[in-house]
Amino acid sequence: MRLDKIETFVVGNPPPRHGGQYFIFLRLTTACGITGVGEIYNATFGPDLCAAMAVDVFIRQFEGNDPHHIERMWRQTYGAGFTQRPDVTVMGVLSGLEMACWDIIGKAADKPVYELLGGKVHERLRSYTYLYPQAGDVYPDPAQPNVYNDPDMAAEVALQAVEKGFTAVKFDPAGPYSIYDGHQPRLEDLERGEQFCKRIREAVGTRADLLFGTHGQFTVSGAKRMARRLEKYDPLWFEEPTTPENPQDMAEIARFTSIPVATGERLCTKHEFARVLEAGGASILQMNLGRVGGLLEAKKIAGMAETRQAQIAPHLYCGPVVAAANIQIGTCCPNFLILESIGTLEGPYMSVVKSSFRWEDGYVIPPVIPGLGIELDDEAISKNPYTGRELHLSMAQTPVVQ
Repeated sequence: MRLDKIETFVVGNPPPRHGGQYFIFLRLTTACGITGVGEIYNATFGPDLCAAMAVDVFIRQFEGNDPHHIERMWRQTYGAGFTQRPDVTVMGVLSGLEMACWDIIGKAADKPVYELLGGKVHERLRSYTYLYPQAGDVYPDPAQPNVYNDPDMAAEVALQAVEKGFTAVKFDPAGPYSIYDGHQPRLEDLERGEQFCKRIREAVGTRADLLFGTHGQFTVSGAKRMARRLEKYDPLWFEEPTTPENPQDMAEIARFTSIPVATGERLCTKHEFARVLEAGGASILQMNLGRVGGLLEAKKIAGMAETRQAQIAPHLYCGPVVAAANIQIGTCCPNFLILESIGTLEGPYMSVVKSSFRWEDGYVIPPVIPGLGIELDDEAISKNPYTGRELHLSMAQTPVVQ
């Protein structure tokens, strides 16, 4: 079996755009006609450039090779150009290519990918959803009351999610984040953060865990101030409380608070996660399968986490192919905790793929079909090109005024 062809697709995420501005998909085809799909979670360059990078890496490191030889192709890509260090852009591209190889391997073996990475451990996967606006775009007018700044509106949406079956909800009321972070939380941010936890806890009681998200915007001391306000509401986690560069800083926060610290969406490779574990920076690891280095790299990270009593909670703020990969890795990892879901994984979010996920009463049921269990819908993709200039995510360009 030999890898023969690559196709790339930059897709505009249909309204209401839950999951980001766009998705970067790819498809590999072998000389014998087996196809595999992957997704690149890369926000550092424009999506068309990222797609072109995938073509370049495929030609240099993957074309003509047996898709089973993942370790060798991974090392060739990781060390290309005398690098051998975590590079978020390279790892995003490599993740998408590696993911597609596993899809091919699973189809060739007539097995779901999780059966080839240790086998099924979990019959169902607990999931959570972010609290999105009830109607309209995912990015509402910030000057108006909305689910991101109004604790009562957030509590209402949280209760609706719990009524659907979710047993955990995530929200981020911690205020703006910028390229100049970390900063001290403003008094209004501290108050809003506490009120969100208070109102949502009052609404859902003990029927759901509270997942307090931030975007790494605080200094160590600022994160401690916020944690102190939240502890009485017993959140399941305090996500990325400070910037990701120095795990020792995050470890100081983890030692200070009783709330478990979660991190990982901006990290890539086993090496960056090893530093977090060695420092004691987090007990919940949120690797993104479209950035971390692929499924095998994620499996290695999960194994390292087991040795430190840490759990995994795969991150998802991108497209449904990464969602499919997350399901595969969650199914075969003993220390899986919870899966991020975009709502109930249906509707416009799934409109550019042919497949569907089985979501029941707050849990995702692992698929039994071979490979990743997902296929692209070329016709739907052709109707949803991304024509914007914005990156997938962006940060404020000016410092947060205290």
